[in-house]
Amino acid sequence: MAGTQALFEPFRLKHLTIRNRVMSTSHAPAYDDDGMPGERYQAYHEEKAKGGIGLTMFGGSSDVSHESKVDWGKLSLATDAVVPYLQALAGRVHRHGAKLMIQMTFMGKKIEWDNGIWVPPQVPSKPLERWHALYGKEMEDWDIRRVIRDYGRAAARAKAGGLDGLEISAMGNQLFELFWNPRHNRRTDQYGGDHAGRMRFGLEVFEEMRKTCGGDFIMGMRMSGEELVEEGLSQAECLETAKTYAASGLVDFLNISGGSIMTRMSHAKITPNMSWPVAPYLHYASAIKAEVDVPIFHATRIQDPATAARAVEEGHVDMVAMTRAHISDPHFMGKLRDGREDDIRQCVGAAYCIDRLYMASSGAHCVQNAATGREETMPHLVPKSSGPPRKVVVVGAGPGGLEAARVAAERGHEVVLFEAEDRVGGQINLAARIGWRENLSGITRWLEAQIGKLGVDLRLGTEATAEMVRAEEPDVIVIATGGVPNMGRHAGSDLLTSGWDILSGRVEPGRNVLLYDDQNDHQGLSVAEFLAERGALVEVATPDWMMASRVGPTNRPIHIRNLHARGVVMTPDVRLAQVAREGNELVAVLHNDYTEAEEERVVDQVVVEGGTLPRDDLYFALRPHSTNLGEVDYDALVENRPQALRTNPEGAFQLFRIGDAVSSRNIHAAIYDALRLAKDF
Repeated sequence: MAGTQALFEPFRLKHLTIRNRVMSTSHAPAYDDDGMPGERYQAYHEEKAKGGIGLTMFGGSSDVSHESKVDWGKLSLATDAVVPYLQALAGRVHRHGAKLMIQMTFMGKKIEWDNGIWVPPQVPSKPLERWHALYGKEMEDWDIRRVIRDYGRAAARAKAGGLDGLEISAMGNQLFELFWNPRHNRRTDQYGGDHAGRMRFGLEVFEEMRKTCGGDFIMGMRMSGEELVEEGLSQAECLETAKTYAASGLVDFLNISGGSIMTRMSHAKITPNMSWPVAPYLHYASAIKAEVDVPIFHATRIQDPATAARAVEEGHVDMVAMTRAHISDPHFMGKLRDGREDDIRQCVGAAYCIDRLYMASSGAHCVQNAATGREETMPHLVPKSSGPPRKVVVVGAGPGGLEAARVAAERGHEVVLFEAEDRVGGQINLAARIGWRENLSGITRWLEAQIGKLGVDLRLGTEATAEMVRAEEPDVIVIATGGVPNMGRHAGSDLLTSGWDILSGRVEPGRNVLLYDDQNDHQGLSVAEFLAERGALVEVATPDWMMASRVGPTNRPIHIRNLHARGVVMTPDVRLAQVAREGNELVAVLHNDYTEAEEERVVDQVVVEGGTLPRDDLYFALRPHSTNLGEVDYDALVENRPQALRTNPEGAFQLFRIGDAVSSRNIHAAIYDALRLAKDF
């Protein structure tokens, strides 16, 4: 805890004492039960309370009105049905000494017109919202009165739910922010025009909430210190707005971030990934704190204890948000308090948690912590086994193998980990070769440090054979050998180069390169950036309808920006048909799936990214000698029960394979495979 003592100073907010200066800001992890914070949602926030956080906010952009609904797992405060859920969540969080607040909003232009109740977005004025290409209905006086009333009723429900306070979302192109912005608010009535007119709607909302909740209930506001887009509010305009609300006497705190959501790139700015520096918007919070008399909270990309402590100790903020840091490790504060900073699984900024919300339907997951969002079934703190110690052999020290070794060792077992390379990491070592993605190596650094503390017998530079593994006399074997590049079934495949060869340095980049990306995920885009950074003229071709279609909105804009900046040509809708040599050049034939036309590219190198094929020779060599013949009881796996199949009485050990040794997936899948099996060893 040395050097971070400032984080453990209690903070007094009106009548409320928060036990430390660290918080998690409101977000929407899509763990809801039809708009209600049910068991999964509650367990997720309770884990952070157990882990020692001071304040956890929840319900990112919770709807105050039925017409404000957006389908990405948001909560609804538009009905009294939410109150028992809030009471249950408050009880669970308060039981562990943390405080709890909710965020509320009316979405404004971020609502599709064909939403659940088929009403158009309600907006101050008519201009087009560029990202969603939506026109809203310019609010009439009765619309404004209705929405203000809904805010008041929603606030009353939050208070009845036993929460410690609430926060209004006034950023991200939502209704408050639209009223403030003269580029979006072109009204000529009392809610438009000069600064006072544009502030009126929001102030009347707070006045209505004070009428329904009283003066003591804590109310704050989340806003940008600068919106960082052409039509957004400047830093000076945001500062003036902050001063107006702080001086009103209606607002108890301001929670400051940066950016807005008006374009694809601005979305990446509002939730910066690992390509951004740490604490990129802290200066906005500090500037506002110097001008107002209400407490200032700050949210955005503070992941490490030292930066967080500096933000508080130097007086930039009163509370520091470490939201993604607590997604990565909800026991962050408890470990820091106990002098176990090295045991904190620090966020690497992959933004997989956020991207999942837009790319999948099962909720946010952390790229490296498979227990987050699965608290009902997966442990954050792995308990010791109640049975006798066993011998566990893991083959392959990529993220899946490292996690299997860590969890098995936490269970109290003797663990041997074989790795053919001279270092751990597997494919992460390739991904980290792109400068802005180097932080991914933090995943394996933490895992390697943990297995070292736990006494795992790590044998680097050792290509395990079936005989070597069986000689260890194991009770359990986990095959985490990963995969090999899938080069596809193209005519002339012997002329192709893999992305692995390029990133590893085994093959030098060509001068004129066609990269065929059959995955359209991070891997191919990273190879394209790597090639272009080294002076190659690059064209990326994909059969998909657009580049990076499998990459989420916090990462895709960074890849696309970098490819544009380096002159990379991007060609969708084509498949690689064949490659042939012609003199010193290669001729690649691209086939258009829509027109059936074919066109040629003359290049000196064709690089293919097609995912991986399992490296499974060792698994199949060991399979006949296992008690389960490698079989996984999927019913037990899904129902969170130990694997107990014994289909081969003559077998000597249980055998499992995980990660890309099963099929080509990603880091999170490999780590989840490992945790869900090894937690029951």
